[in-house]
Amino acid sequence: MISTELAAALRDAGLVWHPRSGDRFQLDEPEFEADVFTVSEMTIEPREYPTGRILAFNGTTEWALDSVALEDALWLPHEHQLRELLRGAFRALRRLPDTHEVEIALAGDGREEVLVFEHPEPADAYALAVLELLRRIA
Repeated sequence: MISTELAAALRDAGLVWHPRSGDRFQLDEPEFEADVFTVSEMTIEPREYPTGRILAFNGTTEWALDSVALEDALWLPHEHQLRELLRGAFRALRRLPDTHEVEIALAGDGREEVLVFEHPEPADAYALAVLELLRRIA
């Protein structure tokens, strides 16, 4: 699972979350720091209102919560979602003895720039690559 630190860095770099069933998230509240929630059609669902989007907690999922604003939730993208965000730039994921490498290629100035991002967790290696793409877009 992607680290909270990298998820926050992605959000701060401009990554926009459009909640879908199966997405994981944490709440930006100290009392929920260790809890990871999952969007589900039956228990936690995104709802759109004129005032904004919320995540509604239905039934007994979390007795202390009724709903939270989307901006108060921190999306923890899955590895496959991060790979999808890389689109055509993604070249390879390599497993090495102590780490994982994600390789991307960026076109520019008539040449291709190859970048490699390492992390012990593959999802975090993907997140580092997405973070670099977001920084270059900004």
